[in-house]
Amino acid sequence: MMPSRVTHRDLRKLVRKLGVAARPGEQKMAASAMADLCCDGTPESLAAITAAGAIPELVRLLGPSYSDDVKGDAADALRSLARHVDAVVHLVQLLVPTSPADMQYAAAEAVSYLAQNAQYVANVVAAGGIPMLVQLLGPGSSAGVQRYAVSALRSLAGDVAGGLQADNVASIAAAGAVPLLVQLLRPGPLPEVQLCAAEVLCNLARNGENVVSIAAAGPIPDLVRLMTPAVPAVLKEAAKAALALITGHPANAVTTAAALVQLLGAGSPASVQLVAARQLMHFAAQRPENVAIVVAAGAIPPLVKLRLEASPVLSNAATQAMQPLGARNAENRAAVTAEIRSQTIPADMIRMMQELGFV
Repeated sequence: MMPSRVTHRDLRKLVRKLGVAARPGEQKMAASAMADLCCDGTPESLAAITAAGAIPELVRLLGPSYSDDVKGDAADALRSLARHVDAVVHLVQLLVPTSPADMQYAAAEAVSYLAQNAQYVANVVAAGGIPMLVQLLGPGSSAGVQRYAVSALRSLAGDVAGGLQADNVASIAAAGAVPLLVQLLRPGPLPEVQLCAAEVLCNLARNGENVVSIAAAGPIPDLVRLMTPAVPAVLKEAAKAALALITGHPANAVTTAAALVQLLGAGSPASVQLVAARQLMHFAAQRPENVAIVVAAGAIPPLVKLRLEASPVLSNAATQAMQPLGARNAENRAAVTAEIRSQTIPADMIRMMQELGFV
């Protein structure tokens, strides 16, 4: 039931004054009045405001062409309306690809804000926000929209400190987020977008089923690249955490070894080769069975080549990566030696392997 001082007709007039046809002064007064009305609103009045078409007009007023006062009042009104799930449904519907670009951007920003606040999370999810946000991760979205969408998904997935939202994590994965998140790790997106993508993948990877599908989507080369010195520290740490979960799962052993060995090749920058060699060392040392998997993936020739030809730092990393492969492991030495002899390795590499105690 509407408050006695405001009728449905009054609401429709107020919403019209928020519209593009209204004069700036009218819009400012209408936005302020709407913010006050929503702040004091009951569930019934908030439903009536939503039904009157206020959501799209308020979202539009968040755009850059409006004053800070107008944007502030519009944001306040939307925050109050978000207590009512039907209002969030209307807001989420503005995320569709057919929405005007500025409307979609403002709606994504608003949903991202709501997702950061625990009191609104349930309504965002109930309104169908997760699949809508996932589809915004694709290449058809602007960088700004992608930024707000992936930030919202990070909030909806939760975190280790605040507790992962298992149902939301499952819904994000089911909506097809994994390949889109992996794509955002590649060169091009803004660092803050890559940070959120890495953190969402990290949360998804805490589920055993998800971690296998994530590895299959091919994120390892990009996560390794994001661990090089030129990358901001916070992004580097997020990439490291995601990579540890992905490479640490036994079902991903073959995929991990193949990806890391490929990164040792001459086509990779030295900074990437260095991270790959160090990660390969850790991976080989995790489980005895990983040794044979690494050797079978062809790690010996590129590691020996790096040991012979690379800079001192990279050469040392290659040597350390070779240690878990058998030189100090009597149990695995015979298997490693047999694998080495089965491969075509130049004579100088064989001599180096002898010096290291492999053959």
